[in-house]
Amino acid sequence: MGSDTFELAGRQFPKVTWWKNPGMRKTYLCLGMVVLTAATNGYDGSMMNGLQTLEPWQEYFDHPSGSLLGILSAIMSLGSLAALPAVPYTADLLGRRMGILIGCLIMILGVVLQTISANYGMFLAARFLIGFGVAIAHGASPLLITELVHTQHRAIFTTIYNTTWYLGAIVAAWLTFGTNNIPNNWSWRAPTIVQAASSILQVIFIWFVPESPRFLIYKGKHEQALKVLADCHANGDQEDEVVQLEMHEIKETIRLEKEFESNSWKELIRTKGNRHRLIICITAGLFSQWSGNGLVSYYIAKILDSVGYTSSVEQNLINGCLQILNMIVALTMCFFVDKIGRRKLFLVSTAGMLVAFIVWTICSARYDISKASGAVNAVVAMIYIYYVFYNIAWSGLLVGYTVEILPYSIRAKGMTVVWFCIDAALFFNQYINPIALDNIGWKYYIFYCVWLGFELVVVWFFYIETRNTPLEEIARYFDGETAMVGGAAATEKARELADTLHVEEVVTTSDTRKDGGRVSESKA
Repeated sequence: MGSDTFELAGRQFPKVTWWKNPGMRKTYLCLGMVVLTAATNGYDGSMMNGLQTLEPWQEYFDHPSGSLLGILSAIMSLGSLAALPAVPYTADLLGRRMGILIGCLIMILGVVLQTISANYGMFLAARFLIGFGVAIAHGASPLLITELVHTQHRAIFTTIYNTTWYLGAIVAAWLTFGTNNIPNNWSWRAPTIVQAASSILQVIFIWFVPESPRFLIYKGKHEQALKVLADCHANGDQEDEVVQLEMHEIKETIRLEKEFESNSWKELIRTKGNRHRLIICITAGLFSQWSGNGLVSYYIAKILDSVGYTSSVEQNLINGCLQILNMIVALTMCFFVDKIGRRKLFLVSTAGMLVAFIVWTICSARYDISKASGAVNAVVAMIYIYYVFYNIAWSGLLVGYTVEILPYSIRAKGMTVVWFCIDAALFFNQYINPIALDNIGWKYYIFYCVWLGFELVVVWFFYIETRNTPLEEIARYFDGETAMVGGAAATEKARELADTLHVEEVVTTSDTRKDGGRVSESKA
C-alpha cells in the first residue's frame, strides 16, 4: 500500500486530510467529546489515589483501610458489572448515541451524590452509581467511533479512545495536588465535582454526532445511513465512489451476518473464528488490569509508603508526573498502530512490562531488607519504565484492537465480554490489592511477575495482525479468505462492484438513477 493511498475492496484510493474536509472535520471534533468516556475511569482512579493523601478526606471517612478502603475503590467496578447485562441491548436496540447519553446522565447523578456525601455509606452508593453509568457509556462509545470514522483513520481514532483515561487521570492528579492546601472538606469535594465535567461535555456534544451508519443499516434505514456516510466521509456527496463502496460492503456484511449468523450470545462460540475472537476479548480485558498496573492506578500511596515516600506532596507529585508521561507515550503510540502493527506492539509492550516488573520486585525486596535509598529511587524509576511499556499497547489497543476484530452482529456483545473481564479484574484488584499489600508487602509482586510471563505466551500464540485493513474485511483473518459469512464474502462482492463502478453508475439507496432509470447492483 502506498503511503498516500488507502485500500478499500481491493482498490487504492487517495488519502484524505480530515481537517481540510468540512464534514469530516465537524464529525471528528464532536467525536473528540465521545472519546472522553474513558477519561471518567482515569479520573476516578487518580482521584481515589489523591483523596487518600488528603487529611480532611481521611478524617471525614474515619481513615478507611484494608477491606473498607478496598471496597470503596472496587464498588465502582461492581456497579459496572451490575450494568453489563443491559449494555449490549442498550447499544443494539436504542442505538450507540442513546447508550452514551443514558450512561452519562447516570454518571452525572452519581457524581452529584458523591459530592454531597454525608457519610461513608452514601459515598459508597454514589460510586456504585457512577460505575453503572460508566459501563453503559463505555459499551456504546467505542462502537460509535469505530463504525463512524473513515477507514483511513479508524486505527488512530479508536486507539486514542482508551488513552483519554490518562487525560482524566492527569486532571484528577493535579487537582488533588492543588486542593491539598485546603484545610476543610472542600479539599476532597472539589475534585469529586469536577468528575462530572467529561459527562456534561458528552451530553452536550452527542446531539451533534450522527448515529452509526452500521446501526442504521441493521435497522433497515439505508437512506439515513448513506446520508451519514456521505456527510462524514465525502462532504455530503452520496455518489462518491468510496461512499458507495463502503455502503455496499456494510450492507452485504450485515445481510450475510443476518442470513448465516445469529445475534445471540451463542454466536460468540459457534465458529472457530469467533472462538478465536473470544479468547482475545477475554484475555485483553483481563491482561489490561491484571498486569500489575492496578497496584499503581488505585494504591500508589501504599506503594510509595512501603518504600519511604510518605509525604502527601511527594506522592501527589510523583503521581501527577507519572500520568503526564503515560498520556504522552500512549497518545504517541496511537499514530504508529498501522505503521508498526498491533501484534508487534503487544509483544514489545508485554515483554517490557515483564522485565520492568521483575526489577521493580527486586528493588522493593532490597529496600525491605536494607532500607537503601538507592532501592527507593529504583522502585520509582521502575514504576515509570513499567508504564512506558504498558502504554505502548495495552492502553490504546485494549479497545482499538478488540472492537475492530468483532463482526457487527456480535460487536456489542463481544465488547461487553471485554468490559466484564476488565470490571471483574478491577474488582478483584481493588478489593484484594490493599489487603495483600498490608499483609505480605513486596512479596505480592511475585504473582504479577509470573502472570506477565503467562500473558506473553498468550499474546504470542493468539494475537494476530490486522493493520491497514478496512473494518468489514478483517473477518478474513479469522474466518478465512473463502468464508461465506461476514466481511469475507462481502469484500468479494464489493471488489466486483469496484471493478464495474463508474461515476455515472452509482447505487443509491433506492437503487434508481436520478432520471428514474434502474441501476443493477453487482451480484456474486
